[in-house]
Amino acid sequence: MNICVFLSAADLDERYTAPARDFAERLGKAGHALVWGGSDSGLMKVVADGVQDAGGRLVGVSVDFLAAKARPGADEMVFAKDLAERKALLLAKSDAVVIMVGGTGTLDEATEVLELRKHGKHTKPVVLLNTAGFYDGLKAQFHRMEEEGFLPIPLADLVFFAEDGVSALAYLEESTAAR
Repeated sequence: MNICVFLSAADLDERYTAPARDFAERLGKAGHALVWGGSDSGLMKVVADGVQDAGGRLVGVSVDFLAAKARPGADEMVFAKDLAERKALLLAKSDAVVIMVGGTGTLDEATEVLELRKHGKHTKPVVLLNTAGFYDGLKAQFHRMEEEGFLPIPLADLVFFAEDGVSALAYLEESTAAR
């Protein structure tokens, strides 16, 4: 399975890097490929290292203005002309999506992939990996959106909230096997 991971390129605290490394190693050991933003810095590097060290494949989709930060030695690296094209390529190259901790770029990617799923433009499973409670506020907001009628489909059909990498990967593997 090609698993797209949206996440930060920032250098982060061990409370975020350790669970990310664990998830990456599980992904690689299971024979899955990482489809990611292609950066060789911060949390993106931690995850790419973990997948590659565990024998997984790396498919990077960078953007021209970040080419200097692209990871050397990826199995595949594509450069998009802008962020919109990058998001489209990341989704096109993946079978499933995991949203890890990140900033505004990650939030932008997450909301776009969820909006496309809401409108039936893809049926790929989406997991929001809530490491160290990072997305507790967003989870509460999604529940409020559902309760107050802002979501035309059940929240459970839109995104799966996982507290750890084990449950995230298990959900993805079950979901893709059922398709």
